[in-house]
Amino acid sequence: MELENIVVKRKGKVVYKDGDFCVKLFDDNFSKQDILNEAHNQSIVEETGLNMPKLEKVTMINGKWAIVNDWIEGATLADLMKKNPDKEDEYLELFVNLQLEVLSKKASNLKRIKDKMRRKINEAKLDETLTYDLQTRLEGMPTHYKVCHGDFNPSNIIIAKDGTPFIIDWSHATQGNGSADVSRTFLLFSLEGKDELANKYLDLYCKKTNTAKSYVQKWIPIVAASQLVKGKAEEKEFLMHWASVVDYE
Repeated sequence: MELENIVVKRKGKVVYKDGDFCVKLFDDNFSKQDILNEAHNQSIVEETGLNMPKLEKVTMINGKWAIVNDWIEGATLADLMKKNPDKEDEYLELFVNLQLEVLSKKASNLKRIKDKMRRKINEAKLDETLTYDLQTRLEGMPTHYKVCHGDFNPSNIIIAKDGTPFIIDWSHATQGNGSADVSRTFLLFSLEGKDELANKYLDLYCKKTNTAKSYVQKWIPIVAASQLVKGKAEEKEFLMHWASVVDYE
């Protein structure tokens, strides 16, 4: 099988358009377990009825693992926000409403977010005192069972030509407390230097859900610490700052 129409290249994988299908081709750095887990997550979330590309198959192409989904013709919400800055508030409203729809779902077969966070904090190689403080805070946070995307950002929303939004990339999906997922999105905006947008996003989410802002913010150090395991040098200082604010109010 020859894949030629490259859509995007990312570290360790390349996404192709092949007719009516989207082919995500992984390199050897991805384990079979990780790839099958991503497909497993997607198949679980599909059953909730959320609008997302249909998983067609997991296969091998030229000796490499690939996940094949339906192709959705359209533009990412990130691209639309960049091209139409005057519509930022409109797009942000849509973005938060989509996240609320995700968080309204349950999927008992997904891994639990607290288990994932607990493991990642231990792997982050922080000093013992900070690790203990973060783990203690994590254990004290309320346990919920909502579907959490794990990487909810505008680049993972495709707006089809008819205006229908599709949510993609469910490799990090878990079940748990929605405020953890919101904290992750807040950090993603902040990492891109979009502090104003990050704060506007958090304010809108809290207003729509009648959630105290301080409640969501208590998750930020936990989520920041868990993000450190990716080992991105350019993110370390920023994430360490947030992870160290264990008494954030």
